[in-house]
Formats: sequence, C-alpha cells, structure tokens
Amino acid sequence: MQKRPQNGFTLYELLITVLIVGVVLTLGIPNMTEFTRNSRITSTANDLHAAFQMARSEAARAKNNITICASANSMSGAADCGGTWDQGFIVFIDTNADLLVNGADESILRAHPVAAEGISLAVANDSNYFMYGSSGLGRRDAGGATPVSQIIICDNRGTIETSQDFSAARLFVATPLGRATVVRDLTAVDSALTLMGKSCP
Repeated sequence: MQKRPQNGFTLYELLITVLIVGVVLTLGIPNMTEFTRNSRITSTANDLHAAFQMARSEAARAKNNITICASANSMSGAADCGGTWDQGFIVFIDTNADLLVNGADESILRAHPVAAEGISLAVANDSNYFMYGSSGLGRRDAGGATPVSQIIICDNRGTIETSQDFSAARLFVATPLGRATVVRDLTAVDSALTLMGKSCP
C-alpha cells in the first residue's frame, strides 16, 4: 500500500496556537487602547500649538492682527467666533480687532473641526480667543475680553500619571507675549487645574 502524507494540525498544536494568540491579544489590546488615547490627546494639543505658531508668524509677516478663537461652526462657510474650544476653532485676519470675521480683507486662514471623541478641555477663565498684534506679540485689548492663557486637554483618565512625572493630560500655555507651549509635567498640569478651579474631564 502506498502511504500518503497527512496534512493539518494536531489537537495539541491547535491548542498551543490558540493559547499564544490569546496571550498576545490580552497584552496587546490594552496597550493599543492606551496608545490610541495618548495619540488623540497629543494630536489635539499639537493642532492647537500649530495654530498659535502659524498665527504668530502670520501676524508678524502681514503686519496685521491675527485672531484665534473657539468656534461652534468652524467648518461652515460663515464660521465665526463663539462656542467652546472643543467645538472647533478658527484662525483669521482681524484687521479691526473686534473678534468678528466681517471685513472685506478679513479672511479665515485655518479652521479646525470638533475635538476627537472622548477629549475634554478645561479652559482658564473660560476664555475663547487669543489675538496677535502686527508685531507678532499677544494683544490683551480686544473688546475687554480676557485672552486664553491655559487649556488642559484630557480624556476620561483625567490627569493620572502615565510614566514617571508625566501626566495623561496636556497643559497648553499661551503667555501674554504670545509664546505657546505644551506641557506634560504631572505637577504643572495638576497645579494649573487647581488654579483654574476646574476638573478635567
């Protein structure tokens, strides 16, 4: 009789394969979830930082006022200031410094949509704008409103420590002169949140 080779897995091989896949999924899925959460927060903070950097350089280049403001209709053709930062924001030329997109030469330079799902923002003084003057420095005299100085960006983890002295949340800081930075230091984030008198989320 001619012997034919048998193809396939034995029961033991199948069980070992299933066990290995189970271990990989058990270890990998939580890490992937954490990675996704961190990416969303980092992306939100970086988008805000990039908008401020662009506004500052454009103000100095064009010798004009450039405003960044929260906008509830940021992606519409008639976007304007109003709403909260997590609803979106716009960067526009604000020639008369009135926080309105209403002049013939006042156009929107950048529009950012609603923040990613699960992202929360706590804003110092509930401020909803920042303006750069023609010198590229911050202005504090737009309609008597207080410009934004600090924003905490977080998710449902709050400000917990994710690695040594680093917070899961991000602290966005805009100095009166217009310098924008993003901070991850746990102590700085917690202190800022306490001074704001707010919670995040």
